[in-house]
Amino acid sequence: MNMNTFHRIGIKPGQAICYSGFRDGQQPGKAFPSYEEIKEDLTLLEGHWKYLRLYDCDQHAKTVLEVIKNEGFDFQVMLGAYIVAEKNNFNCPWDGGVYPKPQLEKNKISNQKKIEKLIELGNQFPEIICALSVGNEACVDWTDHYVPEDKVLNYVKQVQERTSQPVTFCENYAPWLSNLEELGNSVDFISIHTYPVWEYKNIYEALEFTKENYYSVAKKYPNKPVVITEAGWTTQSNGNGIDPSNVNEMFQKMYFEKLNEWTTQENILTFYFEAFDESWKGSPDPLEPEKHWGLFKIDRTSKLALQNKNLQSDMVTKTKNNKR
Repeated sequence: MNMNTFHRIGIKPGQAICYSGFRDGQQPGKAFPSYEEIKEDLTLLEGHWKYLRLYDCDQHAKTVLEVIKNEGFDFQVMLGAYIVAEKNNFNCPWDGGVYPKPQLEKNKISNQKKIEKLIELGNQFPEIICALSVGNEACVDWTDHYVPEDKVLNYVKQVQERTSQPVTFCENYAPWLSNLEELGNSVDFISIHTYPVWEYKNIYEALEFTKENYYSVAKKYPNKPVVITEAGWTTQSNGNGIDPSNVNEMFQKMYFEKLNEWTTQENILTFYFEAFDESWKGSPDPLEPEKHWGLFKIDRTSKLALQNKNLQSDMVTKTKNNKR
């Protein structure tokens, strides 16, 4: 990795985590976490992670930015705009990906508004927001919210022209290798997602698979910084896409520690997925794997990955003694 490139875009490697603060009974577009709930979350995370990744420029993100500013939390934020389908994807393997034409037209208008909001927040919070992303997993062949590369590129250029932060697009590692070369050469840095357990790797194969994903993209784009914006290990599965025997809290701990050791040694900025379990995701089945990627459970108690690091007692103490 070219460390000088990282310095040129103003982002230094450090501990980073994806943050979605939605609790039981809350979900994007409906019920959002309160100021105090987000303050409680950030109190747990502060001092252990420097960078937060937020997925969308919605009410949740605005509250997070306000809490960081008002309470003086020491975080830098990668802020995203969650763009939705502008074209049908008939290859989507689940119920989704195909929409009526009027809906796709509405989505294009909605996406442009989100890009405008991303630009607005980037300029409103320049001391807190360190990077901007114009979308999340919108080009991969299995996505249910497909946006063509040329349109994503258009969004990248809009944001680059009107903000001071480096601009990226967050995507699974595979499309960067196969069909996103123009986009890869246009963003300020490349953001990849790597999930060994979704690709039927066991815990003992996991880190090498992640390394292969990372280095293959880094080799293809030698003059671009490559950031891992999602990598993690779920702790439950009902068998929907992930063998239940491959997931538990011990395996999450092993992956978390090995990933952190490697990325720290190699100075690779890596946003671990995810801070907290997300009960609103996926099917109603309580063992749905989408719900259980957090290092913390939905009730904000830590899982095994954090307990050996003496984080839990420290975090409980911080919450009780929070005098902000």
